[in-house]
Amino acid sequence: MARTLPEFQQNLSPAAASLEQLGKLVRNRRAQSRMRIDDAASLSGVSSDLLSRLENGKPVTADKLMLVLESLGLRMLVVPKTAIPVLEAALDASAGEGR
Repeated sequence: MARTLPEFQQNLSPAAASLEQLGKLVRNRRAQSRMRIDDAASLSGVSSDLLSRLENGKPVTADKLMLVLESLGLRMLVVPKTAIPVLEAALDASAGEGR
């Protein structure tokens, strides 16, 4: 059975307040990169099972999380939650300039 790629969601918020939201962001980045889960896992140096657990909002170790984020070209930014609306507005504005 051929594996299908997840569908890319254009306007997904980059703010993750839960493991489930973080998993959605990782899966969305993989979808944007048009990578199958086994290819993304191999690139990250983790198992497909670990990447699947992460994408489904299950806990993984911080070192493995950082490997996956780095390999997919993502970075984690920890900020006060009160700053989220301002940061999202700035991201939206910079995305609009690139069109």
